Amino acid sequence: MPKAKTTAKRLPGAKRLPKGPHGGVELLLIQPVEHLGKQGDVVEVKVGYALNYLLPQGLATFATGHHKRMVEKHRAQLEAIEKARLAGLQALAAELAKQSITIEANANDEGHLYGSVAAHEISNALKKANFHIGPDQVRLQGPLKELGLYTVKLHLGSEVDAEVKIWVVPSVGEEEPTAGN
Repeated sequence: MPKAKTTAKRLPGAKRLPKGPHGGVELLLIQPVEHLGKQGDVVEVKVGYALNYLLPQGLATFATGHHKRMVEKHRAQLEAIEKARLAGLQALAAELAKQSITIEANANDEGHLYGSVAAHEISNALKKANFHIGPDQVRLQGPLKELGLYTVKLHLGSEVDAEVKIWVVPSVGEEEPTAGN
């Protein structure tokens, strides 16, 4: 009796993923992705990373022959856009270097904080000063646990880092009413 051929069932309209030479999925980056590549690069990633992050976030598309030809055709424009983006980030870094941000925190008489100042407090203080920096861009060696002046590194982009001065000062509490009024 001959063996019956088994065919894998596929959903209607489902397309095969373009495989790279190492068995991953070949994608064309639409946006620069940290630790992966810059805009216009053809990269090979694992299927789960492609389907669960890069494609849904709009950071990449499938690297078809048509897309590759379009990127080569517009390579000069992409490089000009990337240079403008880097120039903007460097201008932001220069502006941040001039800034001094103050964060109030509860502290004891010796200057030790009751809690600590972490990346999200620094990010919120920078947002109040009209600098839109996310907590993931703040690079701390550890939480700030004492009053004082700190220089904090900020990671703005793949090639651009900045430093900002952070003053951690004691919070001003409400004055207790005096017994004579």
